[in-house]
Amino acid sequence: MATVPRRSLVALGAAALLGVSACGGTAAPPSAVPSAAPTAAAQGPWTWTDDRGKSLSLPQRPQRVVAQSAAAAALWDFGVRPVAVFGPHKLKNGGRDPEVGEVDISKVESIGNVWGEFNVEKYASLQPDLLVAGMYQKNTLWYVPPESVAAVDQIAPSAGVQLSGKPLVEIIERYGALAAALGADLKAAPVAGAKSRFDAASAALKTLAAAKPDLKVMIVTGTPESLYVAYLPDHPDIKYWGELGLNIVYPPKPTQSEGGFWEVLSWENADKYQADVILVDARSQSMKIEEMAKKPTWAKLPAVKAGQLYPWHAAERYSYLGYAKVMEELAANLEKSRDDVVK
Repeated sequence: MATVPRRSLVALGAAALLGVSACGGTAAPPSAVPSAAPTAAAQGPWTWTDDRGKSLSLPQRPQRVVAQSAAAAALWDFGVRPVAVFGPHKLKNGGRDPEVGEVDISKVESIGNVWGEFNVEKYASLQPDLLVAGMYQKNTLWYVPPESVAAVDQIAPSAGVQLSGKPLVEIIERYGALAAALGADLKAAPVAGAKSRFDAASAALKTLAAAKPDLKVMIVTGTPESLYVAYLPDHPDIKYWGELGLNIVYPPKPTQSEGGFWEVLSWENADKYQADVILVDARSQSMKIEEMAKKPTWAKLPAVKAGQLYPWHAAERYSYLGYAKVMEELAANLEKSRDDVVK
């Protein structure tokens, strides 16, 4: 099965190739009020200006929120409980897709699990107050099919959160602000604890980077036809790690025809860049390391021969908890890695 990076939606035709099964449900869930949200606070007008510059104004705070899976995961960590999700959330084996984070998929409705699958009729039947989705491309809600946009807009207002071209922490804070506007308590112990954990993980990664300045790290994903090398400036997470001091190997510019984010290499040219450590896209629909091992040029890379291949959680939700876990794992993997693999 051909697989592609999560970003560069139009150019890469990404989600048309996502291969996970659909998840459904029949009974509409009860209104999803955010945890620790006083009922009185829901009274009165509610306003929000999203990252498209779109001003939303509702008679009262939205109670029934439907969100794209990654957005749902971020909101969930801040204390908001959506009534339904769309986008990757259920694996073929019935398990929870990592993209949906801590969301309890047994308690939310599904209106689509793969690219192009957005059940407009079911969405309408849930009587949503608000739809939330991230945006990798300007003004384009992730996983809302272009042909469904008009119908979706007629059912309920939507809030877009820009995910590209912004710093990692700013995106996390933006989701936090939206969660607070939806009634979440950002001072609640779980949220405050996640923020402390994120700060500690950032500090630990910065310390490790200073202790291992020669450790070269490259981030990739692959399809049977091509190897995609991540272009640091276009990925908020990778850019953040670079700011912490991690020595990241990345192309001088992305392949423009692919819409940015990556330099696309043929497998014959997979040795164009070399690193001591390679982080490989860990999403379920992406090419597996075992599959990459069959590519001769890949097998000859120093990091591959040294066995220094670790996961890159490309679809991690933008929350303190999500990225605290990512950086803790990353630091543990880099701590045990040799920095003399590339001669």
